[in-house]
Amino acid sequence: MIRQTLTGGPVHPAARIHARDALAGKLDRREFMARTTALGLTAAGASALIGLSAPALAQSAAAPRRGGTLRMQMEVRQLKDPRTFDWSEMAWVASGWLEYLVEYNNDGSFTPMLLESWEVSDDAMHYTLNVRPGVSWNDGTPFTAEDVAFNIRNWCQRDAEGNSMAGRFAVIIDDATGEAMDGAIEVVDDLTVRLNLPAPDITLIAGMGDYPACIVPQDYDPADILSTQKGTGPYLNVEHAIGVRSVLVRNEDHDWWGYAAGKGAWLDRIEFIDYGQDPVSWLAAAEAGEVDLVYESVGDFIDLFDALGWTRREVVSGATIVIRPNQLAEVDGMRPYADKRVRQALVKAVDNTVCLDLGYAARGVPADNHHVAPIHPEYAEVPRLPHDPAAALALLEEAGMADFEFELVSIDDDWRRNTTDAVAAQLRDAGFSVTRSVIPGSTFWNNWTTFPFSSTNWNHRPLGTQILGLAYRSGEPWNEFGFASDDFDSLLAEANAIADADARREVMARLQAILVEEGVTIQPYWRSLYRHHRPEVVGADMHIAYMPRLYRFGFAG
Repeated sequence: MIRQTLTGGPVHPAARIHARDALAGKLDRREFMARTTALGLTAAGASALIGLSAPALAQSAAAPRRGGTLRMQMEVRQLKDPRTFDWSEMAWVASGWLEYLVEYNNDGSFTPMLLESWEVSDDAMHYTLNVRPGVSWNDGTPFTAEDVAFNIRNWCQRDAEGNSMAGRFAVIIDDATGEAMDGAIEVVDDLTVRLNLPAPDITLIAGMGDYPACIVPQDYDPADILSTQKGTGPYLNVEHAIGVRSVLVRNEDHDWWGYAAGKGAWLDRIEFIDYGQDPVSWLAAAEAGEVDLVYESVGDFIDLFDALGWTRREVVSGATIVIRPNQLAEVDGMRPYADKRVRQALVKAVDNTVCLDLGYAARGVPADNHHVAPIHPEYAEVPRLPHDPAAALALLEEAGMADFEFELVSIDDDWRRNTTDAVAAQLRDAGFSVTRSVIPGSTFWNNWTTFPFSSTNWNHRPLGTQILGLAYRSGEPWNEFGFASDDFDSLLAEANAIADADARREVMARLQAILVEEGVTIQPYWRSLYRHHRPEVVGADMHIAYMPRLYRFGFAG
């Protein structure tokens, strides 16, 4: 058993094996950190195993000064039950008062937040979650193991509409009841929760670090989380106007645990200001001095923000875009995308490199249509179907769909619209009949999973099996592809039970090959992510998975 604490502890046998592989050059540091800290070793302890010194881990920048108002360009969306959050911008607002059990870092490691530590059994069937002592809700009541158990049970409610967390905890959900299995969530004492799994699953800690995993109080109102704002975090929301502005202010009446732990929460006030989805308006706001940083810099605008003299933050990620046919969608009384030949034709007609060049200014690397990235620990090299426009048209004719009018939908923004335009142009060049529909965000997001043929962006996840579970497992709320396969689901469960990424890679290759062969999606490239901010802003690194870490933000002293 391996133990994750702030000071280190016993080392799991698998961690020593991973350290050996890292030292032998078989693993890069990022993959090593992801493997060992998910099992429970501290980031410092993991680094010590491979000889990385403590100074190399330290933050190089001086602590920010306390106080000030930070203004950030960001879309302001309607808030809802956190377990149903489907865009990370929602979490950026809610994270002011609703925190996370663990935090996922750009180096691949996981660190404790509301948990102080965790232990994972050698067979990955028992998780012991140790609650951080001394944490309280902002009404003064203690934060305990019962609160953690409540949230996990809440995540396991499979039939709660839009609850994507159920997919992350599927291993402990009773198929008959759609709830957590009896005995799966055990409160040992006030500060300890034990998860007892019926089968191994190495993804649970990573799932706790995703943006819908905000920790809510047991008496929260899922229909209106702004009504009481009971939480453990340092801020409260005082204004939330959808599409306009959302404002967080320091909760002066709350003795936030992070102050004593040296976590920061430097700012007195954080304003999220919505300038729409056109980066032209973001740049104009920056030039006018109306904002201090942007949520994300994209495409050609990266160079334009550079020209302002703003600081650029960059991270390589598994973030991407999918242009996908929905296999369940009906068009004129038929399901055109249920035919594999049609899906394969769409894939073969598109050169992914062209999509990267035209859609994202070549700021990334081409992908292979299986949604597992080279940055994922268990990535397997599985080639995509070859680009062959003539063969694509032949497949379409064979399916009797040569005269079909494809309507390709995208949001009206910059890089997603441009990428989808590049796909449409290549389909037309191959002889397909294509209509492009560009929809405002307020309309697009209400129907994003149901369009017959459309593009959607996907965030990075720590593990390839995570993204496959969220997006492609049968019946998942975020499965916008309408893809369902018993073989795929069985292989995915098998992969989730394998702790060693090298062994898991063998199963992953089969999963990736299924997605490629079935033509489930055009997934053209992996994105590098960027953020720009004024030079005096500190702690605002671009996160690999868009996670909110507002307690780190501040101004140079």
